[in-house]
Order: sequence, then structure tokens, then C-alpha cells
Amino acid sequence: MQSYLSTQTNEDFTKARNKAWFNEIQHILNPEEATLISFTDVRKLLRPENEVYKGMQVVPVKLIAGSEGRYQDFDNHFFPKSNFLKSRWEHIDMAHLQNIDLPPISLYEAGGLYFVRDGNHRVSVAKARGVEFIDAEVVSLQSEIKLKPESSLDGMIKQVIAYEKRVFYAETGFGDITDCWILDFTTPGKYDVIYNHILSHKYYINMGIEEEISFEDAVLSWYKTVFIPVIQAIDSHHLMHHFRGRTKCDLYVFLIKYWDELKQKFGNDFSLDKATEEFIADYSPNLLKRILNHISKKKMLRDMFK
Repeated sequence: MQSYLSTQTNEDFTKARNKAWFNEIQHILNPEEATLISFTDVRKLLRPENEVYKGMQVVPVKLIAGSEGRYQDFDNHFFPKSNFLKSRWEHIDMAHLQNIDLPPISLYEAGGLYFVRDGNHRVSVAKARGVEFIDAEVVSLQSEIKLKPESSLDGMIKQVIAYEKRVFYAETGFGDITDCWILDFTTPGKYDVIYNHILSHKYYINMGIEEEISFEDAVLSWYKTVFIPVIQAIDSHHLMHHFRGRTKCDLYVFLIKYWDELKQKFGNDFSLDKATEEFIADYSPNLLKRILNHISKKKMLRDMFK
């Protein structure tokens, strides 16, 4: 009997290991898509306010999306990626075959999903065996953002960006004021940057007038006098060609920050067009272009200070 069970656990591990290997081959061009999500990355993404101990719970296995410390040992479906996991994995599988109760695992809950603190092998075996629920001790990280199950961090990032966009448009009325509904970014946190740009713009306008303008007027003024000119510079200098995979709004944030740094260094008369050219020279992924532009930039600086 014991020999039969050992053979079965060996076969179970081999099947799970082969699934991880096949999954890796399928994603050979984009290996991050087959990588188990790191809880540390999710924590940085959600920026939870605090932790609350929830105690013992019965958790749906399908909602366990990642791991705190062993995310490199398992793929995004919790299949084992290395043979060194075999002994422990088969020991857990043996307990399942013999109907032996195992200790509860430990999980973090964040955004409605779960991440393993302790018990990665138990989750791996449970997923391989199609177990639907598992006993767990849960610590919840409080966040307003609720996530749907995703197989990659990139999918979660897109969910967070979509949430931030909904909140920004709802709280500012940006779309109704500007008739612009395509303020889109590829990284989180940028809607807060835009909000702060609008507040700064409002502050500087109010410095020169007696009656304070409304937030709505500040939004429209910023959109027409700051945002649109930068977008026009992005279009006229074909920045999207140099920075594929980015949105115009991404480039707005990068370019406006870069332009501000140049104005602090060379004076407020430094033009947006010149700043855009320098931005391409410094940050374009085209290495040859960057080298040639760097040489040209050094010559320009020498000429300026002759």
C-alpha cells in the first residue's frame, strides 16, 4: 500500500512539474506572465492603510493569487518549478491521499485576493488536486481597491489604474469640464500627479487675482494652457514613435517634469520645443540616436557659455 502511494505521489509531482514546464514554454517570450505574483509587489501597488487580523477562515483556493516569499518557486498556477520542491510536495500529497488533516495555512488578504505567508506547498498540492477550499489563518490589509483574480501582476496593475481613473474622473468632474475622457496611463499613481498639477496651477493663478477661481475653472485652464500645448509638442516631435508602449499622458508627465528641471537649470525662457528635443536625446530607447544627440547637446552647451 505504501509503495502504491509513493508511486502515486511521484506521478502527481511529475504531472504538476510538467505543467509548470509547459506553462513556461508557452510564455517563453513573456516569462513574467507565467511568474507567481509577489505579495510585496501587490502591497506596493495597493498601498494598504493598515492590517487587521481576521482569524481562521475557509478560503476559496481559486482566490489565492500569489506568495510572500516563495513566488520564484512556483508558477502563476502554483505548479512547482523545480525538482528540489519534490520531497516536501510529495509529503503533502501523501497526506491528501491518506485523508490526513493538515495544519491551516497562513494568508494575507489584499484587495479581495489572498497571498501565502506560510503553506505554499499545501496550496500547490490543493490546486493540482482541484481542491476548492482550504483552512487558513488570515491577516487582511485594508484597501479600497478590490481586485479580480489575475494570473499576472500586469493584469492587477491595469485594474488599479482603471480604479484610479474612475476615482479621478468622479471626484474632479474632469471629463464633463474638458470633454476629455482619454486621460490614460500605463503605470499607477499618475492621476494623483495630474490632480496635484491642477492644484498647483490653481494656486499660481490665484496669486495674481483678488477673487479665487473655482476648481472647475482651474481644471479647464490647466487643460487648455498646460496639458494641450505639451500634447501638441508630443505630436509635433513624434514622441510616440520613440516611446512605444507608452500613452501620450505618460509622456506628458515625463516631459513636463523634464521641462521644469531644464527651466530651473537654464531659466524660465527655456522653450517647450527645445525641452522636447532634449527629452528625446536623453531618453529615447534608440541608443545610436542618444549618442549622436548627446554629442550635439554638449556642443550646444559649449556655445551657450562661450
